[in-house]
Amino acid sequence: MPHPALRATPLAVALALAVAAPAHAADESAPRKPRELDHVEVVGKQDAYVVPESSTATKTPTPLRDTPQSITVIPQQLIRDQAMSGLVDVFRYVPGVGVAQGEGNRDTLVLRGSSTTGDLFVDGMRDDVQYIRDLYNIDRVEVLKGPNAMIFGRGGSGGIVNRATKQPDGKTVREVSAQFGSWNKRRVAADVGQAINEHVDFRVNAMFEDSDSYRDDFDIRRWGINPTVGFDVGESTRVTLGYEHFEDERVADRGVPSEPNAYNGRRTPLDVDPSTFFGDPFRSPVSADVDAFGALVEHEFAGGATLRNRTRLADYDKFYQNIFSGAVDATRTQVAINAYNNGTHRRNLFNQTDLVWSADTGNVHHTLLAGAEFGHQDTDNLRTTGFFGAPGSTATSANVPLSNPRYYGPITFRPSATDAENNSVAKTAAVYMQDQLELGEHWQAIVGLRFDRFDVDFTNKRLAPGNPARNISATDNLWSPRAGLVYKPMEPVSIYASYSVAYQPRSGDQLASLSPTNQAFDPEKFINYELGAKWDVMDRLAVTAAIYQLDRTNVIVPLDATTSTLVDGQRAKGVEVGLAGSLTDRWHVMGAYAWQDGEILAGADRGKRLAQLPENTFSLWNRFDLTERWGLGFGAQYRDEIFAQVTNLVTLRSYTRYDAAVFFDANDHLSLQLNVENLFDKEYAVSANSDNNITPGSPRAATVSLRYNF
Repeated sequence: MPHPALRATPLAVALALAVAAPAHAADESAPRKPRELDHVEVVGKQDAYVVPESSTATKTPTPLRDTPQSITVIPQQLIRDQAMSGLVDVFRYVPGVGVAQGEGNRDTLVLRGSSTTGDLFVDGMRDDVQYIRDLYNIDRVEVLKGPNAMIFGRGGSGGIVNRATKQPDGKTVREVSAQFGSWNKRRVAADVGQAINEHVDFRVNAMFEDSDSYRDDFDIRRWGINPTVGFDVGESTRVTLGYEHFEDERVADRGVPSEPNAYNGRRTPLDVDPSTFFGDPFRSPVSADVDAFGALVEHEFAGGATLRNRTRLADYDKFYQNIFSGAVDATRTQVAINAYNNGTHRRNLFNQTDLVWSADTGNVHHTLLAGAEFGHQDTDNLRTTGFFGAPGSTATSANVPLSNPRYYGPITFRPSATDAENNSVAKTAAVYMQDQLELGEHWQAIVGLRFDRFDVDFTNKRLAPGNPARNISATDNLWSPRAGLVYKPMEPVSIYASYSVAYQPRSGDQLASLSPTNQAFDPEKFINYELGAKWDVMDRLAVTAAIYQLDRTNVIVPLDATTSTLVDGQRAKGVEVGLAGSLTDRWHVMGAYAWQDGEILAGADRGKRLAQLPENTFSLWNRFDLTERWGLGFGAQYRDEIFAQVTNLVTLRSYTRYDAAVFFDANDHLSLQLNVENLFDKEYAVSANSDNNITPGSPRAATVSLRYNF
């Protein structure tokens, strides 16, 4: 359960107006603000999709074209135009990023062939619990491809995703919105903010949703509130405080199984109606509660140096239970049903301090960063297995007819010999330094180094024969370098090369995978080499391209029943192309293309392609403003076939999907839009968790959005 001080009681909600979420910087046009390091400015028309500057990759405000790393920013206007509500929607237009099923209960990303549930951040702070995030309070989503442990610490093997929240900026914001759509979609939201006086301003974002789905008996109910307040302390210091309470309840939907027999040498998802639910949706609940408090203090010294301290205290409660499909039998008449549940309670406390200043040595200008991060994570985890039949049964699966793949019989949930019940305490202490060098008119460079001491104390509470309770401790000392070189033949063009390293300790992102065997092994290591080019066309259109190779080493491979060794594990390489901005004053675009190849380099699966890594993906969204009040949107998404798992036994076929939208500004206060997803009602499989947990894509769906500003 959440800590009492963090529960969303009426008193807590009332007091929340006095606090706010950790702040990214406000717009430079806002009055009274000291210099803010996390500033992102959107230029051009209000509905332009180009974002020229970000501090996420460097912790200093740096133009994207001068950042030697592949970055895609999904701005607020694209989130609005496509009626996005979650990260799955965002990644349609990010080159080189895919989405796995996550068992229907968590965001699971595939970044350059690496699957992750932990490389997610909010305002630059770790937000690594397995749940499904919402965008109601998000200004933009920043996706960094490739390791960047120098900024973010452990993990980040294929990249990271940072959500930047909406912040008080002294401007008046009064907006309410509602969405209604196919399968009883119902969602309302509010965004209210203004200056209280010359030195204090606030902003409150809130959301409630109660919706169904094209999947039979699936429903979702979620709500959140995120008040923020910022105030000046003297002429040079600003404090932003915040609190968020978020709840998400839904059905754990693990999709459909695969065909039992190969056709033309391959197995594919079972050919059933996309609405068919396997298992029991009524006994497959998911609940996630998040209570988070944040504080940001920024101080600008007289000489121009800036000190920033950010704290995030977050309490997470997550539970899910799923009764889901296993394999279909060879006769194609029966399907196995399995079940288990899992509960996680995590308490995160992170603090970051950054000092940024400038200096000149001869003709070289330096932007210097020195910082430290401290973290404490306390996690309890409990899993039990579903046993089918009468009490005392030892059957862990049951067969049901494929013609009616629901299970209505009794299930008892109790621990098996291998189910987890544990507690882990992870402590992080890190220091880092970075120098961004301007070497002249045409050359820039960035070099940085981070040291992390990562300690985990792991307690196994599950008593079982041959598995006595035990305490395990592990310590990793991690050195994470980064280096990049940028050549600018002219101001709007950059060509870069970069090198970066990240590590994944044996405890994993979710801090629950230590064992007496793997605690002795060095952490997994990820090395990224990247070449790229960026071109800001006419200050309103950004074109980017990158070619990369990402190597994963120090992967554990068993040699026999008692011994293991470390090997080079996998390699991913690819080409990414991005397009964002405006072709004309009335034509705005967001596009992405990626070619990717990845394979296992050692072990029993050597030579197999990485799971859920398509060779080619392409997406392009267009918004055409026909008049000052009317607009049209049209988009296309293509994905090559992918393998559901590294077994390479089941293939999700390639597909192309089309979306459309109509926009109408009735007056200066009221706007309406209609979004149609999967315009031509294409049947396809969108993601997978395993060879027998595959999610069908949505049939044609329509959403009407109303937005009122007052």
